[in-house]
Parts: sequence; structure tokens; C-alpha cells
Amino acid sequence: MNVGVVEQIAKAVLYEGYMLYPYRPSSVKNQQRWNFGVLCPQSYSVAQKGSEAWTMQTECLVEGSAMTGLEVRVRFLQLVARTVGQLILPISELLPGEIPEYRLVEKLALEGRVYQPWQEAVEREVILPVYNVEALAYRLVPDAFSFPAAKQFEPLRDRDGQIVGVIVREHKPICGAVEIMSERVAGEVFKISVRVCNTTPFEVTRDSTRDDALLSSLASTHTVLGVQDGRFVSLIAPPEALGEMAAQCKNVGTFPVLVGDQGQCDTLLSSPIILYDYPQIAPESAGDLFDGTEIDEILSLRIMTLTDDEKREMSHSDDRARAMLERTENMPAKQFMKLHGVLRGLRPLREETR
Repeated sequence: MNVGVVEQIAKAVLYEGYMLYPYRPSSVKNQQRWNFGVLCPQSYSVAQKGSEAWTMQTECLVEGSAMTGLEVRVRFLQLVARTVGQLILPISELLPGEIPEYRLVEKLALEGRVYQPWQEAVEREVILPVYNVEALAYRLVPDAFSFPAAKQFEPLRDRDGQIVGVIVREHKPICGAVEIMSERVAGEVFKISVRVCNTTPFEVTRDSTRDDALLSSLASTHTVLGVQDGRFVSLIAPPEALGEMAAQCKNVGTFPVLVGDQGQCDTLLSSPIILYDYPQIAPESAGDLFDGTEIDEILSLRIMTLTDDEKREMSHSDDRARAMLERTENMPAKQFMKLHGVLRGLRPLREETR
């Protein structure tokens, strides 16, 4: 698997919709986030009668032999609840493991910055061992994974160097499983099934909300598959002989496409966002705008027209949003002109044969 080739596209998928223009927490569209590739706990999915998914299934075709190797990586974002606390009494130092006495506040203004609650995210990746496709036909035990809970305190100091507040970042434990199966559907053609499940324990009560469940969910979930000594079959444009088999592949909540250089068939990206085979990030793009269908020039111009107060809220909300604002405001004119438009794939027209 050529991880470097797929990294840019997978990263764009991972942060699709992370924060949308106008990139401020007070914006209505940013108050309900995490809409792509969300796998909530099974108990919450059952309580919602299946309207919220807890599993994602990828099915694809591989041409190869019994010893063809299959690599599988599952990537997702885990939500981190960020709260802000004001210390009851200022302190000079916060020792590792020490929990200061504080009260939670809606916002804390300090030294020209405003700190406020928000949902951040940490990247997670599950890398499975390489399996040969023949052995997968007899493998019934799923690969389980888990990430422990954690809670961190970031001290906030005043101009005298005293700690007067804290940013509290906390995430819950996450548990899941990846089930992989293989079935020989023709001579040297195998159907591969990869099912990702969220098995995190979650107690559903009458007052449980989607926001509660999201803290125990996998967000922006996608699967990257690689093949050794074999090749994936395009499900979008399969060879005629494999068209019927490709049509029988059942993908639930995800859309697998070939990635890499045109014609390369050793890597597949199965994402919750519809893509074509061999998707690419435009080379003119200076950085992520959290919109996989982004029109960089329009969004960059929009950012530049924000008021000072709006930019201040944007920069205070999230480190990634702040980096995007700084990148846009410092973009050289030459780079900005590259966003204005480009022609690709020009070829001469053939004269019609009379």
C-alpha cells in the first residue's frame, strides 16, 4: 500500500465538514457538526431504530491468487470535549497529575484572547496485520481495538504569570472491531468484505442526545485497503466480464474508489463521501478549508471579508481554524492568482471522418 499517495485524499475526507464557513462556533451551521462517517455506539443506534449507524461495510473485488496479501487501515476522528475553567484561587504552577480547584465558565477573556468550550478531535488509526485472501475465507474472529479515556489540563496565565484558568480536554474510551471476510467468486477473483463496528458501551437513558452519543462515536470513519501481488477492480468502471460481480458488492455508508496514480490498482479508499476513481487535491490549493468540494478562491475571499470581530472569534475557536485564517491572510498574491482558474486535460479535437 502506497500510504503517501493516499494520505492527501484521506486527510481531506477525515476533516470534511470539521468546521464550515464562516468558521465560527456561533454560526448555526457549526453548532451541529460531525455529519459524515459517524458510527455511534450500538446501543444508541438500536434506541434510534437504526437511524444512526453503528456499522459501516465495504465490499470490493480483488484479482489475485490465494496468497495475495490484503492490508487494511481504519481511520477516524474521536471527539474531544473542550471546556474552560476559572480557578477559584490563582496558582503559580500546575504539577503533572494535579487537578486544580475551578468552576466551569462559558467563556474566559484573558490577555486579548477569549477561551470558550468547543469540540475538538484527535486522529485515530487502526492498522491490521496483512492477511492473505484465502485465509480470510475461514476467519471468524474480528480484530478488536480500543483507545482509553484521557483528561488533560492546559494552564492559562495572566500577565503576571499566575495560572487563573484552565482548558480541560477530555475524551471517553472508544471500543470497536473490524471484521474482514473473503469469498472466491470466480477463478482468481475474490470478494472482500470489511465491516467496521462501534462496540463502545453506552448507557441510553430517556435524556440521551446525539451530542452525548457523539462523544462515544467514531467520526469521519473511512477505510484504506491495499493489496500485495494482486489488483483491485474498479466498482465504478469494472471490466465487462466482472460487471455483474461488481454490482453485487454491497457497500453500506461508504463508497470505495481506486486511489493513487491513474491506472494504479493496489490501493482503495472507502469513504463516506462519494468520489470518483483517482481523486486528487488540486495542486493550486494552499491548504485545507474543511470542504472536500471546496472552491478555494471563493472561500478564501470570504475569509478575507470577515470583520475583525468575526476573525477574532474564528482564531479563538480552534487551532486548525486559526492556522487557516493566518494562512489565508498571509497568502502571497501570486499564490492567490493560482486559485483563479486553470485549464486541465486539453487535447486536440479529431476531425470527423466523412
